[in-house]
Amino acid sequence: MARTSENHSPEMLEAIRRRATELYKQRGALEGHDNENWYQAEAEILRESAPHLVRRAVIVNVQGVVYTGEYESTSADGYTPGEWKPGDPVPIRLSGDKLYLRRPNGRELQTTVVKRIG
Repeated sequence: MARTSENHSPEMLEAIRRRATELYKQRGALEGHDNENWYQAEAEILRESAPHLVRRAVIVNVQGVVYTGEYESTSADGYTPGEWKPGDPVPIRLSGDKLYLRRPNGRELQTTVVKRIG
């Protein structure tokens, strides 16, 4: 079987080997497709085992326009969901695709607008 340069755990390699063998059998046990089977199996196993990305977002209504702004928790300057309650007035400013929300502590939460309705 072909191997990639990535350092996979023995368990990961075994899962890839099993899936590559399944692909080999599904394709009628045709010889000469080892690399193709291995790379497909590797891609499938890595995709299944990849951590699911968490997308953090805030939704605000600004004069009838609803904005969804995503942010990275690592650069949110201590922001935690729940600082605002539904209906709380939130001072905001828009700059290009950025939406800045003034937090109760005076700091701003920078988000990237990913959706605008209205």
